[in-house]
Amino acid sequence: MKNILIVDDEDSIRLSLEGILQDEGFQTSFAASGEECLSIIQDEDPDLVLLDIWMSGIDGLQTLKKIKQVRPQQLVVMMSGHGSIETAVKATRLGAFDFIEKPLSLEKVLLSIQNAMKIDQLVSENRTLKEKIGQDYQMIGSSPAIDQLKQQIKMAAPSSGWVLITGENGTGKELVARAIHLQSTRKEQPFVEVNCAAIPEELIESELFGHEKGAFTGATAARKGKFDKANGGTLFLDEIGDMSLKTQAKILRILQERKFDRVGGNRTIVVDVRVIAATNKDLQEEIKSGEFREDLFFRLNVLPFQVPALRNRKDDIPRLCEHFLQYFCGKESREIKTISKEALNNLMAYNWPGNVRELKNLIERLVIMTPDKIIQSSDLPLGINQKGKEVKTQRVETHDLPNSYREAKEVFEKEFLLEKLRKNNWNISKTAEEIGLERSNLHRKIKSYQIEPN
Repeated sequence: MKNILIVDDEDSIRLSLEGILQDEGFQTSFAASGEECLSIIQDEDPDLVLLDIWMSGIDGLQTLKKIKQVRPQQLVVMMSGHGSIETAVKATRLGAFDFIEKPLSLEKVLLSIQNAMKIDQLVSENRTLKEKIGQDYQMIGSSPAIDQLKQQIKMAAPSSGWVLITGENGTGKELVARAIHLQSTRKEQPFVEVNCAAIPEELIESELFGHEKGAFTGATAARKGKFDKANGGTLFLDEIGDMSLKTQAKILRILQERKFDRVGGNRTIVVDVRVIAATNKDLQEEIKSGEFREDLFFRLNVLPFQVPALRNRKDDIPRLCEHFLQYFCGKESREIKTISKEALNNLMAYNWPGNVRELKNLIERLVIMTPDKIIQSSDLPLGINQKGKEVKTQRVETHDLPNSYREAKEVFEKEFLLEKLRKNNWNISKTAEEIGLERSNLHRKIKSYQIEPN
C-alpha cells in the first residue's frame, strides 16, 4: 500500500483526507507543521506528501524547499485556500508536482495523487532500465589492455572532445562509446546511434538531418534527424568509414558550424552534440586512396581510442565466458552452466577472428544446444575443438604476392568470405553471424568483391 503524508495545521482537513485516502486503499501519516513534516521525512520515506502552504512556523513553500534538499525525488502536492498563480508557479519551480486549491475537491485530490503515482512509477521504471542498460553494456575484463582502455575512458569522458574509436569487428567499439557517454556530463541526455553502413546512400541525409514535409516522394510529414534527436547528448556514428565523400562533407560542415538545414527546409537548426565515431577501417589508408576526407579525420580524431582484439586480451576470456553464461542462462530460464577446464583451455587457445561478438554468439549457442550442465570440449565447434590449432594456408610464392598491403588484404578478405559462404551454403545471415559481421555489411562486401555462387 502506498503511504501518503498529510501535512496541515487544521485537524478537520487531516481527518477528512485520512478517511478519503484510506477508503481508496492508501496508508496515511500526519504532521501538523512544517517542522514536524521535516522530522518525519528524516525517518520515513512516504510515497507522496500532501502539503499545505499556509501554516504557522515555517510555511509550506519553505518546507517544500527543505524536503527537496533532503529527498530530491520526493513527490509533493501543494494545497492552499489562498492560492494564486504566482504562488502556484513558485511551488512548481521549487519542485512541487501539483497545486490544489481549497476547499478540496475529492475528485481533484484523487486525480492528482493518481497522476503523481503514475509519474513516480515511470521514473522508477526509467531508473531501473538505465541500470539494466548500464549492466548490459559494461566492459568485462581486467587484462592490461582493457584496464588501460578503461583508464583512458575515465580521463576522456568528462570532457567535450570528439572521439574516434578504431578496432576490428566485434571488439566492442559500441561498448566504449556508451561507456564514454555514461561517464560524461551528458549521461542524462540521449545517446543516439547511427550505423552508417546500414543506411542507403540516398536516405542518409534524411536520416541524419531530418526532412520537411514534401521534401521528396513519400515525405508525408516532417521528421527529425539523428542530430536533432541527439541534441544535448551524444551521437554515435558507427562504421563512419563506410560513409560517402558527399555525406562526409556535410558532416564536416555540421561539426564545424554546429548547425544544419533539414532536407527540403530553409530553417537553420542549431544543435549541441558530442560526436563519437567508430570504424573498423584504417582511415589513414582510406585517406591515401581518396575514400575518406583528411580534414574530417583530423576533426574527429581529437581523442583516439584503439579497442584491443580479443586475441590480445585472452586473459579476459574466462570472465567473459562466465558473464555470457550467466546472461544467456538467465535469458533462456535455464540452470547456470559451467565450462570444463579443457574446454576453457581450447577457448583460450583459439584466435577469435570475430572477437568478443564471436565468443558471445558461441556461448549463446552452447547454452541452448548443450544438454548437460557442464560444457565439454566435445561440445565446441570443430575449429575450436582442435586446441586452438588453425588450418594452415597454402604457401604463396613470392612472385604471386599482391603489390601492396591493401591489395593483399582485399585478396585474403575475398577468399575468406567465399570460403565461409560456401561452408554455410550461401546463407548470408548464418555467415554474418559466424564471422561477426553485420548482415548489411556482408551484403555490401559481396557486392563490392562481385562474389557469386559457384
